Amino acid sequence: MAEWVERVDEHDRVLGVVERGEAIERRWLHRVATVVCRDAGGRVLVHRRPDDDSRFPGAYNWLLGGGVEAGEEYGEAAARELAEELGTAAPVRFRFKFLCDGVVSPYWLAVHEALITGTPSPDPGEVAWWEWVEEEALPGLMARLPFVPDSLEAFARYRALDG
Repeated sequence: MAEWVERVDEHDRVLGVVERGEAIERRWLHRVATVVCRDAGGRVLVHRRPDDDSRFPGAYNWLLGGGVEAGEEYGEAAARELAEELGTAAPVRFRFKFLCDGVVSPYWLAVHEALITGTPSPDPGEVAWWEWVEEEALPGLMARLPFVPDSLEAFARYRALDG
């Protein structure tokens, strides 16, 4: 099934609507929305992607998210992806966005935060394993485990916000 996204320029202005696969193949800028999930104690949800995933199989990530659909705002996409991947609804709060020269393709990456109450019920097609982790432990995990490469730059920028 085709996933329609907005092709954007280096200033995040919409140029048109394209199929996401074509945007990736042609390295056209498009939009991706992600969410940092925290529990009431401030811990961050870390998850591992399924081994049969088409992108970064078996890799770890501290962000949930995906492509922003055509006509959708970043925050709407972040909330939708949170519900789809983690099986929970929660308000999302925008933190920052940046032009990411991604491993697969370049894109605008928006990072949001959400407070997760209750126990997540992740989609096993999206999340193979998950655990709550103290934020201070993330750099060590990132050094030892194969994390999605683009998430490492996002983490450095995230940490710099509070630094």
